[in-house]
Amino acid sequence: MPEKTAKTAAKASAAKTTLAKDSVAKDSVAKTVTAKAAAAPKATKTALPAAAAPAAKPAAPAAAAPRVEEKKLPTQRQGFKTNEFVVYPAHGVGQILAIEEQEIAGAKLELFVINFIKDKMTLRVPTAKVANVGMRKLSDPALVKKALETLKGRARVKRTMWSRRAQEYEAKINSGDIVAIAEVVRDLYRSESQPEQSYSERQLYEAALDRLSREIAVVQHSTETEAVKEIETQLAKSPRRGAKTEADAVAEGEADAEGDDIDGDDTAVADEAA
Repeated sequence: MPEKTAKTAAKASAAKTTLAKDSVAKDSVAKTVTAKAAAAPKATKTALPAAAAPAAKPAAPAAAAPRVEEKKLPTQRQGFKTNEFVVYPAHGVGQILAIEEQEIAGAKLELFVINFIKDKMTLRVPTAKVANVGMRKLSDPALVKKALETLKGRARVKRTMWSRRAQEYEAKINSGDIVAIAEVVRDLYRSESQPEQSYSERQLYEAALDRLSREIAVVQHSTETEAVKEIETQLAKSPRRGAKTEADAVAEGEADAEGDDIDGDDTAVADEAA
């Protein structure tokens, strides 16, 4: 009996040991599974921001595109706006009626619509070509004053053939420079006591006077008639507007004849050289 009891006790002890080992093994497996399960969400959370980051990059260029387009318009228009008076060198003072877009050859083109009331003409100028054509804003009062002071100066007439002088006068008139135009008016003006102008001289004088008076009238908010009177008042103050003496007339006639001879000799020499 004692031996059986001892064997039974030994078996019970061995069973407890086995159960303890199984319990430890199960706890170890459970801990491992729990650790893996806990690690899995962390990997998922870490992966989500990495996947979401590239998706935000393509949105940046789309938002920047409209800003570039908005900056182009003021640059092309050079500060000009609707209803503003401007000076177009080939036609003088005009007014911008509108800024419109037209599609030409599949491309959109922005245009200034300029009206020249006196000439009854409407001109369309691409906004991007404003600098090339020489279109400018009206002269400021200080520059207008300088042009009026120019009219009081002494006339400067070159002793060259009329055809050459006429080309120079036309270039000054179409330059759009108000001071240069005033110089043409000063040089071609003739008072009642002076000899009459030729037909071509008269045409150039009237063209220059018209350009000058129209700009002065707009700048000073007066009429063209008032502007012409102001111009003629300044011209009358020139030191050479008085009556000529007979000696002065003879001297000028001889000087002009010498100038024509010189031009003729130059032309003959050039023809022989050719």
